[in-house]
Amino acid sequence: MSEDISYRQHRYLIMMGIRTLCFAIAIVLFAAHLRWLILIPAVGAIIIPYIAVIFANGGREPDNTRGFLEHRPRLSTPSTSAVARRGPARSGGVSGRAGAAGDSGSGGDES
Repeated sequence: MSEDISYRQHRYLIMMGIRTLCFAIAIVLFAAHLRWLILIPAVGAIIIPYIAVIFANGGREPDNTRGFLEHRPRLSTPSTSAVARRGPARSGGVSGRAGAAGDSGSGGDES
């Protein structure tokens, strides 16, 4: 794997050297008043970085045959399986503490 990275780095540096050379040639042509010839090295100086990055990032394929795993949602989480073992929540007060204070739960006045 390190050989592949080394090769890609070497190729990237060579392409950036060619880009720098294209840029220098464009400056020389501009100074020599050959403005219509500037387009050739200028286009090279603009396009080469894009190509260099594509080549530098495009390494070898992964060694494993599985590749990326597909997303599989977890159908049963630990919290839902615990609720299934305990059963449904008791109906009653909103917070479950309504009967703890001695209320009968009827909600009316007891006179």
